[in-house]
Amino acid sequence: MTRRSEALAILALVGITAVWGATFVLVKDAIARMPVMAFLAWRFGIATLAMVALRPRSVAGLGRRGRRAGALLGLALGTGYAAQTFGLRTTPASVSGFITGMFVVFTPLIGGLLLHQRVGLPAWVAVAVATCGLALISLRGVSVGRGEALTLLCAVCFALHIVGLGEWSSRHDAFPLAVVQLGSVTALCAVLALPLGGLAPPPDAGVWGAVGLTAILATALAFVGQTWAQAHLPPARTAVVLTLEPVFAGVFGVLLGGDRLGVATVVGAALVIAAMLIIELSPRPDAARPVERLEV
Repeated sequence: MTRRSEALAILALVGITAVWGATFVLVKDAIARMPVMAFLAWRFGIATLAMVALRPRSVAGLGRRGRRAGALLGLALGTGYAAQTFGLRTTPASVSGFITGMFVVFTPLIGGLLLHQRVGLPAWVAVAVATCGLALISLRGVSVGRGEALTLLCAVCFALHIVGLGEWSSRHDAFPLAVVQLGSVTALCAVLALPLGGLAPPPDAGVWGAVGLTAILATALAFVGQTWAQAHLPPARTAVVLTLEPVFAGVFGVLLGGDRLGVATVVGAALVIAAMLIIELSPRPDAARPVERLEV
């Protein structure tokens, strides 16, 4: 692994979080006119179909282990999205954003538990700083209930996805691995959408546009990019970089949605960026140290 490939992977993840942050405005408007689970099923379904059309035989060359890894990753990712969605029914969006961002804490914990990966002091400092930043960005009050528990499950699932992707992405082609992941998310969202209003198509051109943009840019291209990037970065560093998503969401909310940024939000965003700088400027752990492999 070279410093150049690491730098490119970081840039790719920053670009992906920028895209995800920009789509918050689109998605917020779209799900006001369409059931959330149906929106997710269409979004991930179109992304999967577009990727299959681009390389129709890619999944066949992935191999049984690669397909199984992709299905497990998709299950973790889809469960995370579903838990977050159902949690939002009773949890304020700001609190949900903070709890979801706790994947930055769970990622090194899960990596250490499952793979015996050692996380150095700079990474833990970055995790603490990023967590404080996320709290300032999104936390305006705390209540404990079913919604918060579901959102915490979402954070654990996203952390599992990051750890698993970091472990398996270096062994398999990023494109078909992403296809299987997205196909698995589509299937899960479709099943969950059936009792919640069904799978009716988007109701108007505006929602179709939101579905199309999020499917191609924020899903197909983004998850291929994340899969490739995590072949070059350890999970803990990936998790810290991904905390930039709410920062970009705030910026684009101001630019496109007319939102206002308070002092706490600005300070929180600065802390998230500082966390990324801490982990990027810290000494690298010994890459030659053997780690336990996670087999599927």
